[in-house]
Amino acid sequence: MYIVYGNAESGNCYKVKLLMNHLDIDAQWEHVNILGAGTHSDEFLAMNPNGKVPVLALPNEDCLWESNAIMNYLAEDTAYLPNDRLLRAKVLQWQFFEQYSHEPYIAAARFIVRQLGRPKQHEATLQAKKVGGYKALQVMETHLEHHDWLVGNGITIADICLYAYTHIAPEGGFGLTDFPFIMAWLERVKAHPGHVKMR
Repeated sequence: MYIVYGNAESGNCYKVKLLMNHLDIDAQWEHVNILGAGTHSDEFLAMNPNGKVPVLALPNEDCLWESNAIMNYLAEDTAYLPNDRLLRAKVLQWQFFEQYSHEPYIAAARFIVRQLGRPKQHEATLQAKKVGGYKALQVMETHLEHHDWLVGNGITIADICLYAYTHIAPEGGFGLTDFPFIMAWLERVKAHPGHVKMR
């Protein structure tokens, strides 16, 4: 059985949880306190020297870290990761977008608001994050205006990866009502068999 070391408040952990539920993969979940020293213990750093969740412990005792690497590993040979060379590359394209253009803004803003309580000293940073976050949401909105899914004709790990932090973007102060195609896409992901809530 897989063991996942993660935190229920993390969108990067949630997307692993969501994919596992879609694929009916059993796993043991171990809570890691990401606000304390949980990711900096010797035991955790032995699994992931970068000190971040999630970490997937494999049955052979090897460990895999970085959420999108875990997603690709779990989705191999399933409908969630296309075999077609171009479609697979497009899945990676959206995963890179998620990590470099989406998550650093939307997840970071959510952290300032939800975890830190929106302190005044971080207000300028929050507003800067919102600029980048809205830019990322507009990229998604433009694409989803013409496509039901991010890649191909069905849900893939690209959708699951971007759903994780997009559906809780309002917790960071992002309004989604001006993005009707994102809103419709969120409902499609939510309605898909195998869906499970973040918390």
